[in-house]
Amino acid sequence: MKKIGRILLDTKEGILISLRAIKVNKMRAILTTLGIVIGIVAVTTMTTAIIGLKQAFIQSISSIGQNVLYVDKYEWLGGKNWRMYRNRKNITFDQYLKLKKSLSYYDAIAPIQRTFGRTIKYKNRSATSSFIYGTTEEYLKISEVLPDTGRFFSEMDVGAAHNVCVIGKDIAKALFPNEDPINKEIKVMGHRLRVIGVLEKQGSGFFGTISLDSQIIMPITVFYKIIGGRRRSMQIAVKVNDETKIDDVRLEIEAIMRTIRKVPPGKPDDFAINRQQVFEDMYDKTVGIIAIAGIVITALSLFVGAIGIMNIMFVSVTERTREIGIRKAIGAKTHAILLQFLSEATIICLIGGLIGLAISFPLSLLINQFLPTAMPFEVVLLALFISFVVGIISGILPAKKAAKLNPVEALRYE
Repeated sequence: MKKIGRILLDTKEGILISLRAIKVNKMRAILTTLGIVIGIVAVTTMTTAIIGLKQAFIQSISSIGQNVLYVDKYEWLGGKNWRMYRNRKNITFDQYLKLKKSLSYYDAIAPIQRTFGRTIKYKNRSATSSFIYGTTEEYLKISEVLPDTGRFFSEMDVGAAHNVCVIGKDIAKALFPNEDPINKEIKVMGHRLRVIGVLEKQGSGFFGTISLDSQIIMPITVFYKIIGGRRRSMQIAVKVNDETKIDDVRLEIEAIMRTIRKVPPGKPDDFAINRQQVFEDMYDKTVGIIAIAGIVITALSLFVGAIGIMNIMFVSVTERTREIGIRKAIGAKTHAILLQFLSEATIICLIGGLIGLAISFPLSLLINQFLPTAMPFEVVLLALFISFVVGIISGILPAKKAAKLNPVEALRYE
């Protein structure tokens, strides 16, 4: 315990001496930190931009659903093979029914038919939809978007092909600016549909390219009745809440669909099972290249800063040789001298880190006007940790030189 107490006392004394030395040479200390400041600004700005973009990207594709598998004719992000996918057999409503009957585990399963950009009318007002979906009552569990007012359609509405629909906030605002849309009849391609619900506000998906508040959702039986589309391929969405079972469910879907679509053994699948993860993987690969370039630039800046601090610390040791000799002569241990100069290098780097954070925070706010950024507390800790490590690395050699000085020779030094 006495030894630990002594080390703590020496550490405290070393920090106080270091602070006095930095105070005496303020300008030199500030100039020394420039490399660290640039490095910390680079690493924090890059990290905040990457985190912010990642959060915005995840938010923009959140409508797809994290734990949802989509059985589709086309492979997402498989543009090179578009012609091959186009020649595949369509995914049909009958195949959806067979898959639903055979699949052993799922939390929700729904067919999805869609069309784009149709004009919706109510009296003398009109609006353009981003999507019109035809699906079943289980889509509510898959999308996890609840009606803000009214209700979603039921199994009975689907089975009886009731002419009902649920609309997004933008459609409701455009068609019903001063009245309640519930139980009002809108016209979709000349057919009347009764509005039974208005979805809660969702914003835009895929970085603002698609409005999620301009959609209309109706029973798939009504979709086929007024829009058609039985000859078009559909998607089948399967939600699995248990993350650990997703891969097993995926394999089961693949086996069932191969049987349903009569794919011969040894032949490749003539369908795709897509997931939100493919977009995240694509994003990570793209951003990963940028991050590597940023890390290289940051590392070079910190390396230059560390060399600068190391040189200044060697100069400081030389200038204070006599002081070191006096401290050793009156009983200072080798580790006390070592801690003193390590503390000084570390404090200089931490000061540089704090200055870097002070610059990067308003800089990130400025960047946020053009690109989404986020500076969580972990980024601040990372910046300070990097500063601390650079301080230790750049101070270790000068500190060892100071600690090994012979007190007699040090006292003679002029």
